[in-house]
This record gives sequence, C-alpha cells and structure tokens, in this order.
Amino acid sequence: MKPIYERIFQETKPFLRTRKNLIHTKIVLRYALDLLEEEEGDEEVVIPAVLLHDVGWKMIPEKLQLTAFGPKISNPDLARIHEVEGARIAKGILETLHYPSPRVKEICQIIRGHDTRKRSLSQNDRIVKDADKLFRYSRKGVTIDTDRFRVSRESRLLYLEEQIGKWLFLAASRQLAKGELSRSRREKE
Repeated sequence: MKPIYERIFQETKPFLRTRKNLIHTKIVLRYALDLLEEEEGDEEVVIPAVLLHDVGWKMIPEKLQLTAFGPKISNPDLARIHEVEGARIAKGILETLHYPSPRVKEICQIIRGHDTRKRSLSQNDRIVKDADKLFRYSRKGVTIDTDRFRVSRESRLLYLEEQIGKWLFLAASRQLAKGELSRSRREKE
C-alpha cells in the first residue's frame, strides 16, 4: 500500500474502533483491491474512500448503531448521519494530509451516500459500494452478522444469496459474492 494510504489508515483507526469497523475496513479494502484489478477505477479515490467510509459511526453511540441497519431497523436516520459525519471527518483527515482537492471532493461525495444512496455516482462509487457490501459475504462478515443479528448461518447465507442481484453493481462483485457463498457453504462453522 502506498505511504499516503498508510497515513490515511493510521488517521482513521481511532474512528474505526466501534462496531468492529477496523476488521470491516480491512476486509473491504481487500475486496476493493480485488475489484480494482478487474474493473477500471481510480485507486486514488477508491482506496481513501474505502479506508474512510465508516468513520462516521464513531459519532453515534454504539448501543444505537444496530438500530440503523440490519433486519430490525428502528432508527434508519442514523445510517444517514454516519454518512454525513463520515464525509465531514474524511474531509478533515484528507485536508490535513494535503490530499489533492478534486479527489477529496469525490471521496466525500462517495462517503456521503455509500449506504443510503441506491444509485451510483461513478465507477469509483460502484467499486466502493460493492466492496463494502462484499464484506457481508466474507467468512468473517458472515460470522459477525450471524452473531450481531442472532440468525442462523444458513438463513444468513440464503439471505445474502437473494441480495446479490439487488446489492451489487459490478459483474466482478457478483462473481466474488457467489464464490464466497460457495466457500461458506463448504466450510463447517
């Protein structure tokens, strides 16, 4: 990883120490790098956006975070707040590190709607959104979500399978998701 990305990541760590977001971000980064090998995208936008996309959750009390997403949403406005706060925090971090201004603007636009905006703004946005969703298909993501949502592994895998065409924009992402589901089904808990 380029030194600037390492510096961005170091700055994000205090904000990611909530809701297992440090683990989440590392896995999302892995998927983003995989997608950048398959799909055309601007690494200088995608990588910082991925590293910073969930920093806004730190502004929401941890006991309320699970009310903003998942099968029992009771406070969906919090998802939007985490995006807006995340874009604000990301801008501050990137400007402190003297990251190029046009890229800061695009990164913040991506973060400002990475969960709640249904359409994508650009190819970079599609890569970030898909990498973020692909976390749910990872072995660790499946384990975290079955625990956090108190659902069986098999019901979670069935749900994820149903979401592939609804959640993921890119063909490479859909292939990765199918591969992860296949692997999860072969593995024993």
